[in-house]
Order: sequence, then structure tokens, then C-alpha cells
Amino acid sequence: MERTPKGIYTPEFRAEAVKLVETTGMSVARAAKQLSLPKSSLDNWVRAAREGKLAEVGKGQRLPSELELELARTRKELAEVKMERDLLKKFATYFAKESR
Repeated sequence: MERTPKGIYTPEFRAEAVKLVETTGMSVARAAKQLSLPKSSLDNWVRAAREGKLAEVGKGQRLPSELELELARTRKELAEVKMERDLLKKFATYFAKESR
């Protein structure tokens, strides 16, 4: 599962994550790892659900626009391409020295 940018999760996702912990008896850490989200976030959601305040969690957040999501994807891709480029430069230097 791919992480959601900037930790923005829908109320439905939060409720399902809490349900996973409470109904299956799975530990918060294991459930968080399985869902690819920070343990502290899931811990906060479980605590809020037990207090009856899960619906209030994340009300101040807004969902990112399509443009912001595309920008995040593009930045991630650019970072990967730069890393690949740097590796290729190192390999080219290494093989150039070996052929002498």
C-alpha cells in the first residue's frame, strides 16, 4: 500500500484502521505497519475512538488538490531520476578507470 501524501486520511480509512485493531486484537504497531502509516497516528486514532472523538480527528485538514498530488509525484520521480543519474556517473567513472 502506498502512503498518502502529508498524512491526510479519510474518516472512513481512520474508522477501518481502528476497527482492524479493536476487532482482531492486532497490535497497533503491527496494524500500522500493515497499513503503511505511522504508529503514532494509529495510536491517536484508537485513543480518540475509545473516547468517542474519532469523528473530530483531522477536521482541520483539507484534502490536497489534483495539482498538489501531481506535484508530489513529480518531485518523487525527479528525486529517483537524480539518484539514478548519480549512480550512472559513478559507474561510468569506475568502468573508465578499469579500462585503462
